[in-house]
Amino acid sequence: MTLSVLDETRALLDAAAAEYRDDEDAQRHLRAHADRLAEPLRVAIAGMVKAGKSTLLNAIIGEEIAPTDAGECTKVITWYRHGATPRITMHLRSGDTRLLPVRRDAGQLAIDLGPTPADEVQRIDVEWPSKRLEDVTLIDTPGIASLSAAVSARSAAFLTPADSPSEADAIIYLMRHLHTADLGFLSAFHDTSVGTSSTVNAMAVLSRADEIGAGRIDALLSARTIAERYRTDGALRSLALDVVPIAGLLGQSARTLRQREFDALRQVARLGREARERLLVSVDRFVRADAGIEVSAEDRELLLERFGLFGIRMSAVAIRSGFDDSTELADELYRRSGMEELLRLVSDQFRSRSDALKARAALAAIRTLLDRRPTRHGPELASAVERLEANAHELRELAALSNARTVGLSLPRADAAEAERLIGGSGTSSARRLGLPDGASPDELRTAATDALRRWRGMVGSPLLDRAALEASQVVIRSCEALVMGVAPSSVERRHLRLVLHPEPAVGRRDDAQHPGDDGEREAGQDQ
Repeated sequence: MTLSVLDETRALLDAAAAEYRDDEDAQRHLRAHADRLAEPLRVAIAGMVKAGKSTLLNAIIGEEIAPTDAGECTKVITWYRHGATPRITMHLRSGDTRLLPVRRDAGQLAIDLGPTPADEVQRIDVEWPSKRLEDVTLIDTPGIASLSAAVSARSAAFLTPADSPSEADAIIYLMRHLHTADLGFLSAFHDTSVGTSSTVNAMAVLSRADEIGAGRIDALLSARTIAERYRTDGALRSLALDVVPIAGLLGQSARTLRQREFDALRQVARLGREARERLLVSVDRFVRADAGIEVSAEDRELLLERFGLFGIRMSAVAIRSGFDDSTELADELYRRSGMEELLRLVSDQFRSRSDALKARAALAAIRTLLDRRPTRHGPELASAVERLEANAHELRELAALSNARTVGLSLPRADAAEAERLIGGSGTSSARRLGLPDGASPDELRTAATDALRRWRGMVGSPLLDRAALEASQVVIRSCEALVMGVAPSSVERRHLRLVLHPEPAVGRRDDAQHPGDDGEREAGQDQ
């Protein structure tokens, strides 16, 4: 039986626990990483203040369970896990835990710390029965570069600890524009997280993309152009796998659209073009008492709060285009918000690599422990960690992808770009690795995979490749081999060989000694 990378990592954690059997702190640290291997992938959502972190989390889950106001609870790290029933637990720095009441306020989950100051809270755990949380744990963090140094310090200490790997396996970093503070944080996460390079577990999101160009209907198109410029930016490319523009508020409101809001949006859509454009020219005009629409000022203010002018304009366009049903409109708005693309990337880049990302965090923890608390058999354990990292293809692929984004692969530009794609830089599905459309046929996938494998095997023999390029090419070849196996027909005709056994020839029989097994070989050959 072939052991998985998680099984081998667990074995190394057990060996480390045996090595540190008399060190209670090390034992606790190793147990935490062993438990972490069995948990869903941990994805942290980070960014500067007002970047839209809680709004994005709500849009992913499809419910308003992350507070978006500036209350005390937004200053605390909050974990959102799957649970059979809603449950909120407050973990204090003293080690105590308290259950908090589960209640809603105007449809939103209200998390009340009560008399407990935020700086005494280590974290809040929210268990929620959502399918979106079954295979991923989302972690909402306080804003980076907050006016409160203590609030910023909580996020920094959690995401970029000085003496251990981050508790997050991956990060979605939100930014309204690319600031120096954004690059600084991503650089810190890159340096201190899983191993020496973490490009493979960070994704940048151009949030609040609907605000570009004063919320025009083409705001997301402009945002995609900006995202593409950031995506090719040398500094950001080395720190994040991709840059995705989204309208988080639109995504959240689409997933939580209420019938009353749909009725109001339909009234806006039914106005004549001139009246509709005059109504949506500005926020002030939209909420005026003489707006000329049979929607109360209170409902119009609610629409602005929930959708913004961009969302209202987009809704009017969608309804007039035929999405005249609340469910259909919600799905269309969610698609147009960019959330579907973000979720696809998160699934393709993070969830599909879940085992490898968790294993890398555990192996980094073992290395850190061995470096800081040397033991008699520590060098042997360190060698075992290195062997696993060198032999497990999932880990070699992550390392190669990190190199592709940072120091390079020592290959010609075109070959380097193809290599990065084949090892999963644009996504881990067969089609995306091979540069084909998502709906490519099995025959197209097989042909492309076979051609890629043949081409890269041929390149390995080139005397022009240095050691770094050769190692990168070997990783690419292994990825191509996996692609060929993955797209092979499920049923392949196989010819079976039946071995026919005969008694051993008697000693001294000249004919049998000179021609041993002639009859047996002939019979076996007839049965092939």
